[in-house]
Amino acid sequence: MEAFANFTSVANDILYTYILIGLLSIVGIYFTIKIKFGQVRMLGHMVGLLKEVNLRPDGSKGISSFQAFCISAASRIGTGNIAGIAAAIAAGGPGAIFWMWIIAIVGGATSFVESTLAQIYKVKDEDGTFRGGPAYYIEQVLGKRWLGVVFSIIISITFGFMFNAMQANTIGSAVNNSTGISHWIIGIVLVILTGLVIFGGVKRIAEISSKIVPVMAVIYMLVAIFVVIKNIAFVPKMFGLIFSNAFGIRPVVGGGIGAAILNGVRRGLFSNEAGMGSVPNAAATADTSHPAKQGFVQSLGVYLDTILVCSATAFIVLLAGEQVYTNPDLEGIMITQAALSAHVGAWATGFLAICILLFSYSSIIGNYYYGESNIEFMGGGKTMLNGYRILVLIMVYLGCIGDFSIVWNTGDIFMGIMAIINLVVIILIGRVAIETFYDYKKQMSEGKNPVFNPKNIKSINTELDYWK
Repeated sequence: MEAFANFTSVANDILYTYILIGLLSIVGIYFTIKIKFGQVRMLGHMVGLLKEVNLRPDGSKGISSFQAFCISAASRIGTGNIAGIAAAIAAGGPGAIFWMWIIAIVGGATSFVESTLAQIYKVKDEDGTFRGGPAYYIEQVLGKRWLGVVFSIIISITFGFMFNAMQANTIGSAVNNSTGISHWIIGIVLVILTGLVIFGGVKRIAEISSKIVPVMAVIYMLVAIFVVIKNIAFVPKMFGLIFSNAFGIRPVVGGGIGAAILNGVRRGLFSNEAGMGSVPNAAATADTSHPAKQGFVQSLGVYLDTILVCSATAFIVLLAGEQVYTNPDLEGIMITQAALSAHVGAWATGFLAICILLFSYSSIIGNYYYGESNIEFMGGGKTMLNGYRILVLIMVYLGCIGDFSIVWNTGDIFMGIMAIINLVVIILIGRVAIETFYDYKKQMSEGKNPVFNPKNIKSINTELDYWK
């Protein structure tokens, strides 16, 4: 196990340092230029789209833009926002937060493109719901079903198994640290709660996510705002520390500029998932009149996750002082618990345990759906799907009782491989999403509520399952 832990650590450094940082940056900047910073300029419009409810021809409601947003937010907002950000600061210093912000801003454009593509190439299930994602647009546009199957296998393993093990690992640590309850007991309870939802299908996942995500995000943000106000005199110094460390002007125990960039990008990608190819699976579920609408909604999700929730954790940790995030006896969620306790008292440990339970539980069911959608792409029937659900529950339990570093590093490797495949694909076919963006803008300028017609997009040269 020690040798495997060393291997995963080295493999991660190579994958992120020499491949992913450059690829993420290039792809994000390219799409940002192509849509002329549309992911930033249209921020107000994105918020307005969350209120939209589309009725089907029979008058029934499908999965709304807000519910699809909550499925993706459920997966995004979790361990990475509380434990991951603390770990990034410990390993890369305060400067990691600056690079996390940068990857989020350019990642908003990447998320727009991949989510718009997912909407364009979505397919309809027998129960009237939609599914889609990278595997679907890989097959329909590139004609390479084998690559779509490879991606489906990787995302099913990454999210259903590895990321859910990560979430369960953090839940186990947080609850055990605050209550003393054994990890194996926590694991059993978590398996039961997860099973009750994932055996209920995408509509139940959407309903649960839309209830949990907004409440937990608001409560956590309010606590962070309180901490910032309480320490308002130290806020300028905190920002100075972030920027000076980001460019290596002031090195810290966590590391110099290289460590700051590496950890900021890695944890930023894990948290907001821009370009990874996961969020498009949620984006495809929405009933909407134009694919670009869900592209904008999912761009907003990147900012909610990283600029707001991740920053909230970063401020809590940094305002607690260097002695907290440089303590070798603390890791992950324990750093955040110690930091918040320093601000508000011992009750913070229990409060964060509840927060992480809700954050991570919603992530587990959101992550599971990504696997389910891709199991269906591979042609898996009811038996295969139920088998997958059982394996997910097993991994949730094993993650709850497993080793912290091995679980996280292995998950990072799978995440990196998945992101590389998706980023290369969307560079090849991204022109479809870019044309769709300008089609949407044109209809808006004409005072219309945009409605999608594939004939207006010259780059679409395949028969579409739904939009035809």
